[in-house]
This record gives sequence, structure tokens and C-alpha cells, in this order.
Amino acid sequence: MVPDREHIRPDGGIDTLDPPPIDVLTEETLAPETLAENAPRLETVVELLNHSALARVYIYTCYWGPVAPPEVMDALDLSKSTTYEYVDRLVDLGLVDRDDSMRPQQLTADPIIIVEQYVPIVITPTVLHALALQEVDEDVAYFMDRYGLGKLIAALRGAGLHFAGNTTQRMVATNIDVRETEAMMIIYALKPALAVGRQHDPFYEHLFPDVHDEMELPDLDDVDDAPTHSSDPDG
Repeated sequence: MVPDREHIRPDGGIDTLDPPPIDVLTEETLAPETLAENAPRLETVVELLNHSALARVYIYTCYWGPVAPPEVMDALDLSKSTTYEYVDRLVDLGLVDRDDSMRPQQLTADPIIIVEQYVPIVITPTVLHALALQEVDEDVAYFMDRYGLGKLIAALRGAGLHFAGNTTQRMVATNIDVRETEAMMIIYALKPALAVGRQHDPFYEHLFPDVHDEMELPDLDDVDDAPTHSSDPDG
């Protein structure tokens, strides 16, 4: 049987069958027509992973929506033209819904989840937030430039285990094969993504099924990089 098109979860997330059945790679699932149907969703995720500035706008809208474009512009310190360029792109990708019946228009976004058991790979809003931090944090930008997204996700998982008291910085460095100073740097640089994600990412437990409620993390009011959401749609 061909799986449901695009694997849309009832809660709006995008799933790759978690956990996937053992026969997920069948003649039917590998049929060219099935792969073609799923291609737009894959390309959507790749677009976010390749454009951290775009991911940043998506994450803000996902976590704090409904929001108006002026609020996005002010919160993320973007120009008006850049804000609308990113919003238009996210709408075209199907990641952001724009309600033009309201003034100002309101933007909302559903959370994304990609889970692949066999690799394994997990992409959730918390991962995208960590990726987006490179736009405003030199330490994350350095780590991404040196090691790439795969190790950033590994560092994010390591940081969560560290803040839960399960690992030391030295253990994280050894486990992901980076210098101890780099592990310390990235662990603390990723703290905002962990703190905000724990409150706003509905798929947080996919990354941290064992320690999601054990991490010693600051309240959002104490996180410098966490946006402050206003009840005023004008931001």
C-alpha cells in the first residue's frame, strides 16, 4: 500500500513514519510517482536547512504565531523588504500560512518533524532554531562553518544530555569528536534553542525522549536570544 501523501501528521507536522515499518522501502514506496509526490516536502526541508536566515523567520512564526510581518521585522531586526521576501518564500513553500483577511495580515506556521530511524536523523523546530542561531551567534556560526549541520545536531543532543547532568563537556567533545573548548562553546551557545524549544516545540521529546524534563535550563525571560512575544499583532 502506498503511504499517505507527504506523511502529514494529524497535528500538522511532517513525519517519515516514526518508527518506520521494517518494509518502509518497498516497491510501492519507491515508485517514481510516490517519490515525485513527496518531493516538494523534501525540498521544503532542504530549503530551510540550507538557508538559516529563512529558518529563523520560520521558527519565529512557528513559535510565536499568529504574528504580523512588522512584528517579525522588528523582533528579528530585518529590513522590510527582506522580511516580506522571506515571508513570501515561506508561503510559497507551504511552511507559512498568511491570512490576508486581517489587517495587518497574520502569519502562522505548523511545526515540522522529520524522523528517520535507520540513519538516524531527527529534524524538529528545535533543530531548525539551533541552525538559525548562526545568524546571530558567532559561536554557532563558527561551529557550523567548521563541522556542518550533522555535528550541530549531535552537539544539540549532547548539550541536552549535559544540562540534564548525564554528560560532561569533555564527554560531549569526545562523543562528537571536537575539541573540548569547542564543545563547551557550542553547548552554551545552544542553550537558547533548548530553553525555547522545551516550551514551544511539540516534538521536543523526539530529540530528548530520556531527559526532556530533566534539563536545568533558564526560564524564557532569562534567555537573551529568546524573542519576547507581544499580544499586540503590530508587535
